[in-house]
Amino acid sequence: MTEQTVPAPEDRPGFLEPGLVLGDRFVATSSGGEMEHYNPATGRVNKAFPVATVDEVDEAVSAARVAFEVWRRWTPDARRAALLRLADIMVERRREIGTIAALESGTIYNEFVATYTADWFRYYAGWADKLTGESINPYPFRGLDFTVPEPVGVVALFVASNGPIGFFGMAGAPALAAGCTLVVKPPELGPFSSVSFARWCLEAGIPPGVVNIVGGGPEVSQALVRHPGIDKVSFTGSTETGRRLQEAAAQNVKPLVMELGGKSANIVFADADLDAVLPGAARFTNSAGQGCSMPTRLLVQRALYDRAIEEVARIASGVVAGDPFTPGVTMGPVISEGSVRRITGLVSDAKESGAARVHLGGGRIGGELANGYFVEPTLLVDVDNAAPIAQTELFGPVLCVIPFDDEDEAVALANATSFGLVAYAHTQDMRRARRLIDSLRAGSVHINSSGPGPVSPASPFGGVKDSGYGRQGSRLGIEEFLSYKNVYLNI
Repeated sequence: MTEQTVPAPEDRPGFLEPGLVLGDRFVATSSGGEMEHYNPATGRVNKAFPVATVDEVDEAVSAARVAFEVWRRWTPDARRAALLRLADIMVERRREIGTIAALESGTIYNEFVATYTADWFRYYAGWADKLTGESINPYPFRGLDFTVPEPVGVVALFVASNGPIGFFGMAGAPALAAGCTLVVKPPELGPFSSVSFARWCLEAGIPPGVVNIVGGGPEVSQALVRHPGIDKVSFTGSTETGRRLQEAAAQNVKPLVMELGGKSANIVFADADLDAVLPGAARFTNSAGQGCSMPTRLLVQRALYDRAIEEVARIASGVVAGDPFTPGVTMGPVISEGSVRRITGLVSDAKESGAARVHLGGGRIGGELANGYFVEPTLLVDVDNAAPIAQTELFGPVLCVIPFDDEDEAVALANATSFGLVAYAHTQDMRRARRLIDSLRAGSVHINSSGPGPVSPASPFGGVKDSGYGRQGSRLGIEEFLSYKNVYLNI
């Protein structure tokens, strides 16, 4: 890829397109009113965006149902070709995508998010023409028995605010490849990328109504999940919101796939290669800590404890916070003013209660960045694993460091949380590594991993316990959007 060229400040607002997409109809204003979106880096309004009414939710679902009967009958190779065109368009729009992401969520400007998401569409385009059933021997009867994969129907897709474009790849690509249609609920804190995505789908030749966009608050979410025309819900977000949506979906016995929160442990044993481990452990400031798979609890065997703290603090001290478009800046803001207050409040409570000691940071960044939503890289040590600071998903640049003595204690600490998304462990002892794979309670276990990073579209990603259920990525990801019909011929 060519060198990145950051768009000029005067050009950036033009990339933000507010609106609703209802079938072939674009709605710039709605009787539901509008909400304002604030730039996390400045605290100033980016743009206002329309809020869908219940009637507009109904219109979007109706459009998706009509389009489903068309899209599902496209031949698999035609759907594959359309998704490949969409991937190419996203790469072509990489400056636009990078700009939208930075303005929406404060992510450091980069064009990788476009190429990464395009990879997901290319991967699932490859699955579109490879979905098969199986032949069954229906003993003790005679006849021909087989299964036929079918798309589940209209999917309500909820994308999270810490990277909406990426979640279109993780959840939207497999649904579209399977032959489903989408009604997308963008996050209030990231409403613009979804509208652009719908436009790119049309450019790729995907029919109107296959992708619909209805923005707004909790009322829109509830109306969408409760709608009888929705066949399945795919949600990425907080566990608390996931519970509310699950309750609403239960009224119609509606299935869901839920990618929820995490409080992942990163276990460092005394025999680990610290030079390889600690740079990854210090990456808790990536995306200002706004990642569900971040290893936010660093569990270190006592022999290495003091050294690990000092090295992680040294690396984190070099983080440069600031405008996501400024070269050299390595950490942007968190998503909202409310997030700043929640994160710094929990840190203060931990300090005052004696649940942790603040070794680095702990507060809001002031000075020239005071109007934005910036939190200092924060290192908490001697943390009580049972305290709220160690049990709550902070979604901010805060790392809890906890000592342990032996393997059994490390596993007990790692598993002593309601979450179970990812677990990380570092050791040169492969017998121990094998034991950890069995004993760590998480949807993914990484041994000698360098830290959080993009999920491969070929790998199944998802959690257990309060981290949700279902998988994104791999064949399992597209299976979430298929229903298998059994056919028996009495011949």
